[in-house]
Order: sequence, then structure tokens, then C-alpha cells
Amino acid sequence: MIKPIFKHQLVLITGGSSGIGLATAKRMASLGADVVIVSRNETRLGSASEDIRAHCIAPDQLVLRYQADVSDYQAVSDLAARVIRDVRIPDILVNSAGVVRPGECVNLDPELYRWMMDINFHGTVNVIKAFLPSMMERKSGHIVNISSIAGFLGVYGYTAYGASKFAVKGFSDSLRLELQPYHINVSIVFPPDTETPQLEEERLYKPPLLVASEEGTSSISADAVARAIVKGIQRRQTIITPGFYSTLYFHLAALTGGGLIYRIMDWVMADARRKLKRNPGKYTQPHKQKPN
Repeated sequence: MIKPIFKHQLVLITGGSSGIGLATAKRMASLGADVVIVSRNETRLGSASEDIRAHCIAPDQLVLRYQADVSDYQAVSDLAARVIRDVRIPDILVNSAGVVRPGECVNLDPELYRWMMDINFHGTVNVIKAFLPSMMERKSGHIVNISSIAGFLGVYGYTAYGASKFAVKGFSDSLRLELQPYHINVSIVFPPDTETPQLEEERLYKPPLLVASEEGTSSISADAVARAIVKGIQRRQTIITPGFYSTLYFHLAALTGGGLIYRIMDWVMADARRKLKRNPGKYTQPHKQKPN
């Protein structure tokens, strides 16, 4: 029998209608938590709620959904007021809402930089700002922010996405120190490529050199990331690195001050350029970029 580890705890997950957010919501429900998911897409919210409910282990568990755009602070503030009024203050916040569009800097529209920063970074800040006063007054809670390998490691083709995810890391590192007196834990998650609908869309935009540089690497499942997140919450880990490559690269970057990891990335890109020169057609189909 599964132990209800999170029984009587309310978990609010943004981006909870698909991908890592949905996988985390299902895993939390399977461990007895009450779950609130937030997303912009009402249709996906409905189907996701049914999926999450199927993973509940008790008939009295709550599974609730709210439609909101995390980049809109007023909408998020209204959401927080409704959740606290109608349910209670969340025990755990998981900021999983995010977007990505790879591409070389010279080709990316400036609006795409604003779009990714608005959702990935400002969306995370907005949700935390909306719920934080109540959590601080209660003096308990756990905040989980989803960054990326591209949030601590420069990756070709991710100048916009990487900048937004580096921002999430810097924000989380500082926030963790501010919230220690209030007994609120802050975790930051650095997933590698994860098999989600978003990754499928992302592949349509990857430049050929990025595709060549990733040859031989593999992605992990959204459930594997969710398992790591849940385990990290249980252990109160500050850093959560799902998968072998995320863990390896994080520790290489941290232990060598970035020097070794820069040399590794330079070698990876030099090898990718050689591959692309030898066989350019191999890396342009079916990864042909769509227009911005």
C-alpha cells in the first residue's frame, strides 16, 4: 500500500496541465496530496484534472484547477486570493510554467526574448510574490522553481531561454536566504531535455548545429523528473538534478568554477561543426526551422 506521505498538504503547480507539471501533480496525488493546477489552457486543464484524480489514493483528496497567465501579475494575485479564500494557503508551490524557443541570437526576434523572460522568470516571481506573504505569516512551506541545464550551463542556440533560466537560478538562490527565518524551503530543479509536448514543439526550431551537438544524447521522461522533484521535496534538497547528465554537468560546473565545463562545451561544438560540414543534410531534416 502506498503511504500518503503528503496527506493534508496542498500543492499548487503552475504549468500543471502538461509535461513536468502534470507528471509532478500526478505523483503528488498518488502520495495523498491535495493538488491545485494552474494553466492558461482551459481544455487541457480539464483533461489533466481527470488524469490527476485517477492517481488519488483517497476519496476526499482535492483536485482543483484554475486558469491564469503567470506573466500577468494581477491575474496571479487574483488567483492567490481565490485559492487562499476557497481552499487554504498552499504548503508547496511548484513553478513549472515555462516556454522555450531555440535559435541563434542573430535570428531570434527580440519579442521572443521578452516572451521567455515574461513567462519563465517573471511568471515564477509573480506566483511567489502573490503567495509569499501568507506563507511567511504562517512560517512554513516549500517553493520549487524549475530551471534547466541551460540555467547553469551556456548551451548553443539558447541565448533567450538560457538567460531566463539563469535568472530563475539567481532569484532562487537569493530567495532561499531571505526565507530561512520563516522556515520556508526553496529548491531549484535543473532538468535535462525532457520528453514533453513542449520538447516536440521545440525540436521544430532547433538550428542544425544544435541538432548535431546533441547527437548521441538522450532525453528523460517527465515522470523521471517528477520523481526527482518529489524526492527532493521530501529531503528538503536545495538543488535537484534529475538524470545522469544534469547531475554530472552541474557538479563539473560547480567543482571546476566553470573552466572545465567550458572546454567540454567548446569540444562538443567543434565536433558538431565537423559533423555538420561532413553531412549538412543529416541535421536539417526533419528539424527544419519554422519562421518566427
